[in-house]
Amino acid sequence: MELLAISVGNTRTRWGHFRGLGGRELDASGTLPNTEIAGVADALLAVSLSNPSAPLVVASVNEPVATALVERLADPVSARGGGVYRFGRDLAIPIQTALDDESTVGQDRLLDALGAFTRAKQACIVIDAGTAITVDFVDGQGVFQGGVIAPGLAMMLASLHEHTAALPRLAVEPPPAEPWGKDTRRAMLGGAHAAARGLVHLQINRYAEAYGAYPQVVATGGDARALFENDDLVEHIVPDLTLLGIQAACEAQLSGGADGPADERDL
Repeated sequence: MELLAISVGNTRTRWGHFRGLGGRELDASGTLPNTEIAGVADALLAVSLSNPSAPLVVASVNEPVATALVERLADPVSARGGGVYRFGRDLAIPIQTALDDESTVGQDRLLDALGAFTRAKQACIVIDAGTAITVDFVDGQGVFQGGVIAPGLAMMLASLHEHTAALPRLAVEPPPAEPWGKDTRRAMLGGAHAAARGLVHLQINRYAEAYGAYPQVVATGGDARALFENDDLVEHIVPDLTLLGIQAACEAQLSGGADGPADERDL
């Protein structure tokens, strides 16, 4: 099965082209800004030309952008003999949860969890550091237990500017090397990075204490490498984790031959 997996986020759309035995090999991936939907659609159609009948599968946490994107993709893909599928409409995400209200959880969080557990086959803490930062826990049976949601780096910096009289608007940059900021810019950057990493470390310890063991810790998202490269607690940084979750969900449903996650593989 060949597959073009598409994850529509709050600010960017990430895509991945899977091919090979069972469609399990991620052949190529990329990220596009959501500011120009027509351009995103054109780029995805160009990527899918290698196998025009391969399905395009869309996950989203941004309904307006996803709807507009699918509308642009549907007719050209159908004319080629392919199809566009959406989670929540055409496909379910095959992961058990222990949530009080499953209807409100984002597709990206569930797909990240599915992608991590499919490959680790053990309890996982899954961090997604993007527009928001989520820290979720999947137990040893692959059940999504929930987690926490907090502002991402860019949101923290924007909030400091928007809700104060004097603090400047900053883009995300690496934190200062020294522990204390020597000017306002470095103080803000250091504070945002410290808040994000402190949140994650606190939650890792809380989850481990509640679970009675330290699970495997996996990070994804646009700011994951900036925050957790060489981090003592984060074992793996997997930029395409959501796409791997889409592939695992499709293998279990579109292929018709799998009842659950794919075979165990290292991250």
